[in-house]
Amino acid sequence: MSTHDAPAEPLDYRVARLGETLAAGPLGELGVRLEVRGGAVLVEGTVPSARCRDDVCGLVRGELADVPVHCDILVADASAPDHAEEVS
Repeated sequence: MSTHDAPAEPLDYRVARLGETLAAGPLGELGVRLEVRGGAVLVEGTVPSARCRDDVCGLVRGELADVPVHCDILVADASAPDHAEEVS
């Protein structure tokens, strides 16, 4: 049996491995979750910058090029507040 005849790895396994790669890799993103929904993958969470969001979405789309990927990643607002918070 050649490598071309080998069955494809299930999407759930690919997504789980990619999640581990995101957490342990150079991006070190623990605030991002990947979830299989139907035949697509949802990427959600919060990251510190727009560049980080773009890097994560680009990596996931590159690794899962054969699967629809929906990125719903928010960028954390790390700016200082412009007014005092009112507490009742």
